[in-house]
Amino acid sequence: MEQGIATPASSRADALNRGTRIASLGLGANAVLALVKGIAGIVGHSYALTADAAESVADIGGSLVVWSGLRVAARSPDYDHPYGHGKAEPLATAAVGLLLCGAALAILIESLQSAIAPHGSPAPFTLVVLVLVIAVKATLFRTVLRVAADVGSRALAADAWHHRADIVTSASAFVGISVALIGGAGWEWCDGAAGAVASIIVFINGMHILRPALHELMDGAPDREMLDRVSAAASGVPGVRFIEHLKARKLGNQYLVDLHAQADPAMSLDAAHILSGCIKTAIREAVPSVQNVLVHMEPYHDTPHGDAGRQ
Repeated sequence: MEQGIATPASSRADALNRGTRIASLGLGANAVLALVKGIAGIVGHSYALTADAAESVADIGGSLVVWSGLRVAARSPDYDHPYGHGKAEPLATAAVGLLLCGAALAILIESLQSAIAPHGSPAPFTLVVLVLVIAVKATLFRTVLRVAADVGSRALAADAWHHRADIVTSASAFVGISVALIGGAGWEWCDGAAGAVASIIVFINGMHILRPALHELMDGAPDREMLDRVSAAASGVPGVRFIEHLKARKLGNQYLVDLHAQADPAMSLDAAHILSGCIKTAIREAVPSVQNVLVHMEPYHDTPHGDAGRQ
């Protein structure tokens, strides 16, 4: 006997809509910052700042992907997608990670070329631009990361770390330009070297974002602590003798859980049905991020089970 229960669709949609709004904010900020840094980099003769502007253009692409992914993930289940559209979120996350890695490699190549064949010294006003950029990006990072934690969105968290990567590139550009200005003639190569250092850090951030997204797309198991909480909640329901074959996978910002629950063999079908409902309620109360619970009721036999609870 198998039963399922789902969380109210409105609460999940509200969370995803909130994520969409904050992603739109990041998109607008990235567009303005990319324009400011691009103009300042060209006028101020700073390759590090121009490369930073290119990274912000990649940010725009990332924010667009996250915004689109969250909009799709917010759609209600339909005939073609009975479990909903939650996979759009890790797809968007993976795309952001790939964009970061690609942008990092492009910046690295151009920065090394600039360091080998340096141009003239950058203008001092580029430092002021970078300070403003870092301040804006730091605010965006904290805001987006907080909302991502509130709604349980990995795609939004990836967008937040994208903002953090921009802070790193801007800070590196600030250091490189400062050294080039203080050192004077012969130190112009620091401008390009700063871009190279920043590109490596951006690439690492891209891989940090990409790996968990791929894990989720492959229906990888959630962390052990989450499974332990589900197992403890189910095992604590009166009448449950044993829990086995516990599995879970992430779908958007929620989890789908499957398990086998063993109970008294003499229990009636109606009583077993009621017990399965109690198991689902207990799990949902202990782990609110669980969207759906599928319980398969089985008769309990007093035989060794070993580690079957995690099969």
